[in-house]
Amino acid sequence: MEKKRILLVDDEESIQLLYREEFEEEGYIVDSALNGTEALEKFRANLPDLVVLDINMPGMNGIEVLRQMKEIKADMPVILNSAYQEYKQDFGSWASEAYVVKSANMDELKATVRKYLS
Repeated sequence: MEKKRILLVDDEESIQLLYREEFEEEGYIVDSALNGTEALEKFRANLPDLVVLDINMPGMNGIEVLRQMKEIKADMPVILNSAYQEYKQDFGSWASEAYVVKSANMDELKATVRKYLS
């Protein structure tokens, strides 16, 4: 079976490293971006199978990145991943397939990724 590609977008390198390690252990190919502009470049270049997207980033926030990604590929599964629960109420976040609040325990995020890539 071909490995699935995940684009991981987060402005915190420590989170990127943790997520990369965890998802590579699960057998995924992981691309990462530290901001919205870099994320859109990598998205266009590699069209991943799924995107894990932080919301609160400098410059372009995750909601704007999500909107632009959906314009490029409407059926792309995007999981918003934020430390802030209140963004769940933001109308712009409704375009995502799922909203997972950041946690030291990655079980919910990994289960959500598996669900959308199965």
